[in-house]
Amino acid sequence: MINLIKLSVGTEGIEDLAAWQQTPRARASDGLPRHVTRMWPKRETEILDGGSIYWVIKGAIQCRQPIVRLDEVIGGDGIRRCAIVLKPGLIPVAASLKRPFQGWRYLKPEDAPIDLDPARASEQPLPAELSVALAEIGVL
Repeated sequence: MINLIKLSVGTEGIEDLAAWQQTPRARASDGLPRHVTRMWPKRETEILDGGSIYWVIKGAIQCRQPIVRLDEVIGGDGIRRCAIVLKPGLIPVAASLKRPFQGWRYLKPEDAPIDLDPARASEQPLPAELSVALAEIGVL
């Protein structure tokens, strides 16, 4: 199994990403959230064997979503793209700093941040800037 990691560009926090995924543009034909990207992962079988996409928000990995499938999408320009179709809902993880990068990258399970305790799910999420600051000093 392998994961993906992706910047959530323009997102201010987990709530913003969740709101974006509710829009029609961010939905597959069956209503599941998706992210469309230019490149098709060569390690598709490993991704679909339980992988997640880890979202980088404001310089830190802050949440993840299990990947359901990869769909082919042909853009208006005729170019083949990959729609990464995701399970609804964002799973908060222990914030982990990540420098900017383009596109998506593979993320080995042993390098992925741990999920936050589900008992804390009802808590208000920390502001992105605070999560990053705490990650910088190794508290989260």
